[in-house]
Amino acid sequence: MKKNIIIFGATGGTGQQLVKQALERDFNVSAFVRDPNKLDIRNERLRVIVGNVLDYNDVVSAIKSQDVVFCCIGAHSSDKSGLRAKGTTQIVKAMEESGIKRLVCQSTLGFGDSKKMLPWHMKHIIVPLFLKNAFADHDNQEKIIEKSNLDWTIVRPGNLTNGIRTGEYKHGFDYSEKIKLKVSRADVADFMLNQIDNQNYIQKKAGISY
Repeated sequence: MKKNIIIFGATGGTGQQLVKQALERDFNVSAFVRDPNKLDIRNERLRVIVGNVLDYNDVVSAIKSQDVVFCCIGAHSSDKSGLRAKGTTQIVKAMEESGIKRLVCQSTLGFGDSKKMLPWHMKHIIVPLFLKNAFADHDNQEKIIEKSNLDWTIVRPGNLTNGIRTGEYKHGFDYSEKIKLKVSRADVADFMLNQIDNQNYIQKKAGISY
């Protein structure tokens, strides 16, 4: 029997790729969105759920009967609200109380133990001036997930592009390895979906890039 999956942040770039590719793999897909008009995908196996990820009642209602939860919550780089961390808090709480174990969450390369991979201009100019809030939010988000008792996988992509799905990318690499520090959203979605039945990255963080 095909699994039921739910995608939080389904209208974002990676989220839409997840929806599209999950349907291609014949999963039953629930897309949790704030604005359904931003999701231009129709399918008999797609259920669009309108809700607020910060509202626990919306979240816990949405994940009923789900087998796998995907989190691609996004926010503008200047956003200081901590949306990713706050939304993920509600998702983790709802999963733990509902007995749903599998969580695959998109984060990013470039902070914590992966900071060493960034080139000089990213470390000292781009991140401090333009990505400080986003990186702090991702950092808090990861800590919330790590403290949970879920079967989680945190996926850390390099710089995201709108390129095609190639299926040819590096993942789970050592953070001292040389990489191109970029990857398409389509390939990130491909890797995330591959984690549904993969045990290699349970309670681990996996970098992905070309």
